[in-house]
Amino acid sequence: MLAYTYVRPGVFELKEKPLPQLQSDRDAIVKVTLCSICTSDLHIKHGSVPRAVPGITVGHEMVGIVEQVGSAVTKVRPGDRVTVNVETFCGECFFCQNGWVNNCTDPNGGWALGCRIDGGQAEYVRVPFADQGLDRIPDNVTDEQALFVGDVLATGYWAAQISEIKPEDTVLILGGGPTGLCTLQCVLLANPKRVILCDIDPARLAFVREHYPDVLTAGPENLPEFVRANSDHGGADAVLEVAGAPETFRLAWECARPNAIVTIVALYDGPQTLPLPDMYGKNLIFKTGGVDGCNCRETLELIAQGKLDTTPLITHIYPLADIEAAYDLFEHRKDGVIKVAVRC
Repeated sequence: MLAYTYVRPGVFELKEKPLPQLQSDRDAIVKVTLCSICTSDLHIKHGSVPRAVPGITVGHEMVGIVEQVGSAVTKVRPGDRVTVNVETFCGECFFCQNGWVNNCTDPNGGWALGCRIDGGQAEYVRVPFADQGLDRIPDNVTDEQALFVGDVLATGYWAAQISEIKPEDTVLILGGGPTGLCTLQCVLLANPKRVILCDIDPARLAFVREHYPDVLTAGPENLPEFVRANSDHGGADAVLEVAGAPETFRLAWECARPNAIVTIVALYDGPQTLPLPDMYGKNLIFKTGGVDGCNCRETLELIAQGKLDTTPLITHIYPLADIEAAYDLFEHRKDGVIKVAVRC
């Protein structure tokens, strides 16, 4: 089968690989029908994910059809259309029992697919702990509608949850890329009083104004002043940092009101610094990733009900054979790309 492979830092290649096999009675084999490219894949490519294993098939955003299941799998069966969770989790350890599945103590727990074990930018993928990692797609939900449920939408849903957003809040989202836009949709589910989205790209801000006309938009210039002018208590009640740049990390705490929650959703290519003397007296609560992606069933139901729709984010579709061109488009932000779907 064809599989897009992490060869070494800086190099991905489309290779022919053997079909995956069941390795445990809790595994499933899924025939991938549609996958996507995530910014995290680019972090692997450029060596920013030290735990990524050379030789693995990359990709952790995918949907497909169950091909085979182990004898202990009870929740899905061959022929089911499913989403695949970015997190691998046993469902039994202390962390899983508390919903902190990113910290699952299994050796393959947390973000494994497409990082430490073979992922889904391929024709087939093995999914460990299939009863936890797979969710059936409702009949009225298309593959395109479900594509981001297991990762980027799960990230947005988790980020909105842990930010403890209340109806009277002003919420600031830093970053209008795919994860930022999914986070925006999930923040809106909480019906806050006011939402501000900041991005450096005028095209992304135009996209937000077109699709979410009640959301205020701003660039990073003079953002703290803009947020103070559009909030009730001298800054945002909740800030979600989804951009992943040193400048946005600083803006996150600068734009927060005292005693606010600052949720760090983004990955960074280097360490970030908190200048504690400058922050004295703000009494901020910081919450950091990675995503606990254990609410995929709920997000699928919200999609089926028409309350979430991420299909406008899919701006380009490529066949698997042309995935290198898809990566080039996505990495270099060509042709107004937001997300690329890849048919397998």
